[in-house]
Amino acid sequence: MGGVLKGVSIRGLEVFEALAQTGSVGEAARRLGMSAPAVSQQLKNLNQAVGMPLVDQGRRPMILTPAGRQFLRHVEAALGALRTGQRDLTTLDLSEVSSLRMGIIEDFENEVTPILTTRLAETMQNCVFRLHTGPSHRLLTRIARNELDIAICAEAREMPAGAIIHPLLEDPYILAVPKGTDISAGLESLTHLRLLRRDQDQIMGQQIERALSRQGLSLPNRFELDSNQSISALVASGSAWTITTPLSLLRAGRFLDGIDAHPLPFEGFSRRIVLCAAEDWSGDVPDQIATIARDLITQHFTDPGLVQMPWLQDLYRSLPD
Repeated sequence: MGGVLKGVSIRGLEVFEALAQTGSVGEAARRLGMSAPAVSQQLKNLNQAVGMPLVDQGRRPMILTPAGRQFLRHVEAALGALRTGQRDLTTLDLSEVSSLRMGIIEDFENEVTPILTTRLAETMQNCVFRLHTGPSHRLLTRIARNELDIAICAEAREMPAGAIIHPLLEDPYILAVPKGTDISAGLESLTHLRLLRRDQDQIMGQQIERALSRQGLSLPNRFELDSNQSISALVASGSAWTITTPLSLLRAGRFLDGIDAHPLPFEGFSRRIVLCAAEDWSGDVPDQIATIARDLITQHFTDPGLVQMPWLQDLYRSLPD
């Protein structure tokens, strides 16, 4: 397979990536705005260019062949580089902004926040820029007190008066249990484990408790934490379970291999990640920042999350403005 792969197109690589994520020609076609026959033809062309089948089309859902799994890593890297190049061409003009106070939730501190702040710094030549990280409820309080101009955070029941909201991500709640745990009996399967609850000051904690209350569930072993990593570590250790979201679960890092994710055994619900701009920040700047943030979230969280949890298709998704 040496040399340049003749006949390989960017569209063909996008088709292969979508098939790997969805396991379905129809779903890949819908995601890419193509017809099913066009998707099949692109895959055929790619197989011929590579010289071996990349997808086992005899399985439902379809799965990658061993060669396909190896090739996918290179495809994701290549498409990621191209998308980064495209993002870098996006005009972000903050040259007239003299001051920007911005807050970003801790969920993004390792991937999204460093890249986003680098992009902002490149164009803020004469701007006094202050960045704060923290939980959503504290960032929203600072917006309400006029201590921040913009915050990327979870949407609360009550948002600051006059705030302008740019939706970024639909982040559904899921069940996280120790790897290999049998949940065929629903929550009854988990009575031998401790339920880890979120700190009730956090928006996640409040949303989860309201959902449990709606289901008439009064679960024992109250154990509250405000650390996502501590929650992940305890679940992975085999001693606990929790209700979380894909975004939070993907932050588990080295603990992720010890955790299984499942749909909730009752009516689903979700949180929304948004960009919240103070009332006097209604111009193009929040919209431009939201566009870049949405793209980074898709690259670092939504797409990888759907590869690991394809059953979240159409639930875990970027939101248009």
